[in-house]
Amino acid sequence: MLTCETSISTQTIKWKCVESKTESRRLHYGRFVVSPFKRGQVSTVGIAMRKASSEEVQGTGITRARFHGVVHEYSTIKGIKETIHDVSVNLKEIVLRGDSNDVKEAVSSVTGPKEVIAGDTSLPPSVEAVDSLQYVATITQPISVNIESKIEKDCGYRIGNSNGCRDGEFPVDAVSMPVRNVNYSVHLFGSGEAIREILFIEIWTNGSPTPDEAITEASEKLIDLSSPLLHVKLEDVSYLKDSQSYPASGGSSSQVYNVTELDKELPANTFIDQLELPARASNCLKKANIHTIADLLNYSREDLPKIKSFGQKSVDQVSKALWNHFAIELPKN
Repeated sequence: MLTCETSISTQTIKWKCVESKTESRRLHYGRFVVSPFKRGQVSTVGIAMRKASSEEVQGTGITRARFHGVVHEYSTIKGIKETIHDVSVNLKEIVLRGDSNDVKEAVSSVTGPKEVIAGDTSLPPSVEAVDSLQYVATITQPISVNIESKIEKDCGYRIGNSNGCRDGEFPVDAVSMPVRNVNYSVHLFGSGEAIREILFIEIWTNGSPTPDEAITEASEKLIDLSSPLLHVKLEDVSYLKDSQSYPASGGSSSQVYNVTELDKELPANTFIDQLELPARASNCLKKANIHTIADLLNYSREDLPKIKSFGQKSVDQVSKALWNHFAIELPKN
C-alpha cells in the first residue's frame, strides 16, 4: 500500500492522496481528501467530481479490427478456437494507455499453435498495454494469424457502425470508460460557526489512468465545461416571451411545444446535454447526428427506436427528460 504525499493548494482548499494501491494490473485504487469547505459545498463538489470522473475521463482502446479473408464477424477461421466476434470482444477489453488523440494502428502477427495475448500485439510507440497477459484467442493449428487494429482515444460508449465494414474490417463497440467506480463522503470538523466539511473521494480505475491522473483530468474537464459561463453577458442571454411557459421547479404546465414553436422560443444552441440523459442514450443520439433539442424533435416516439441500440427504455428516458426540463412532448406520427 502506497501513500501519496503530493498536495495541491488552491487558495485555502487543499487536496491530498492519502491512500493508493494496485489491487491488480487492471484495478487501481486511490483515496483523496479535499478540505476545508463551508457547509453544503462538499456535496456540490462531490457530485460533480463523481459524474465527471465516470463520464468525462478519456480511455484508449481498439475501435476496429481487420481479419483478412473474413466475410462477416460471425465467421470462423479454421485453426482458431473462437469466432471472429469472440476475438473482437476480447480485443475490445484490452486496456491500453496512450497520450495521443490521433488514430493509431496496431498489428498482431502470430503463428500457432499458441495462446494469443495482448503482449503479442505490436503497438505504436505512444501506446502500451496495461496488462500484456490479457487473453485474445487460441490458435490450435500451425497457421499464421494477422489482425490489424485501429486504436483511438475517447470517452463514454462508442457503438460500432457495421455499415462501413469492408475487406474483413469490423467495428468494435468500444467502452472508453477507464474509471470503474467513484464514491465520495462528507465529514465535519470544528464547531459552531467555525464548522467545516472535508471531502473524501475514492476512485477505482482500470490502470490506463492512475486514480490521481483520473481525478486531475476530471477536474480539468469540469473547469473547461463551466468556463464559458464566466463570460456570459446580459445581451447574449435569450429569454422566453412568456415567463410562464416553463414551469418553476416542482410545478407543472399544460403547454406543449412543437418543432416550430421550439425554433422561435428556445435558443438555437440548446443541446441535448441539457436533458442530462444517461450516457448510453446520449451517445446513441449523438451517433445519429442528434445534437440539439430541435434535432431531437424531428423524431417521433415511433422513430426513435429505429436508431441503432436505442431501445424503448431510452425512448422513455428522453420523453421524461424533455417534459421535466422543457415541458415538451415528443411528436406523434
